[in-house]
Amino acid sequence: MSALQVTSDDLPGLYQSADQASLNAQKSYFFGLRGYLCFLVLAAFVSYLYPNDAWGALASAALFLLTLGILVFLRVTKPDDTWYNGRAVAESVKTRSWRWMMRAEPYVNAAKLEIVSKEFLNDLKAILDQNKSLSHSLQSTDAVSDPISETMLRVRALDVSARLSIYVEQRIKNQSDWYWLKSRFNKRRSLQWFWVSVALHIVAIAMLLYRVKDQSVALPVEVIATAAGAALTWLQAKKHNELSSAYALTAHEIVLIKAESVLSHK
Repeated sequence: MSALQVTSDDLPGLYQSADQASLNAQKSYFFGLRGYLCFLVLAAFVSYLYPNDAWGALASAALFLLTLGILVFLRVTKPDDTWYNGRAVAESVKTRSWRWMMRAEPYVNAAKLEIVSKEFLNDLKAILDQNKSLSHSLQSTDAVSDPISETMLRVRALDVSARLSIYVEQRIKNQSDWYWLKSRFNKRRSLQWFWVSVALHIVAIAMLLYRVKDQSVALPVEVIATAAGAALTWLQAKKHNELSSAYALTAHEIVLIKAESVLSHK
């Protein structure tokens, strides 16, 4: 392993700012969605506990009003758009940065380093111009740092063999490991939420069957049904199944790229 390590802090400030904006927006989106689903289930539960009570009806209405407010908030602020755009910008900057360090197209050797450096900076400006909607979420403290760090300059100055070693170990292998971990994580989460939803459906069915036997008993069937719907909505929003498959496929593709890179330089 090369002693020269390329970390996220060594990449342009635009990468760090876009990455953080994406993470913040993702947290905001799922926080809002989680609150919406929890208040929805709670409203159904309050309605069940106090079916003929005016205060219970008011409390339930207030909870439904909160869920409506959350829906409006998510619709107006659109944190999911910022999440996706921020991730796209961060990955584009990261890809361009590694291409510049590896002297790959379009940043091949030139008579002067300033030529390819200026081309790289122009590409960063183009990425930012194409995603102006993200500008309100970017943190200026990160963006003002030098877009071409000392580490990037040192990596680009290495010979082909050394650059390839760094690329395989710190770019391809790191990405492959990350995708494998994400694939396994999402597969576990998918199974967990699936069984939660199945369990809630079974409970609702059991309550309905018991109600047939004894209609005098009041059971919170509607509450369980709402909770089951909330679990399914959360599973669909997180896209655990789709992400597990996509991450696993990407990990396989990266492994193949690694093999091709090594063979092409033997």
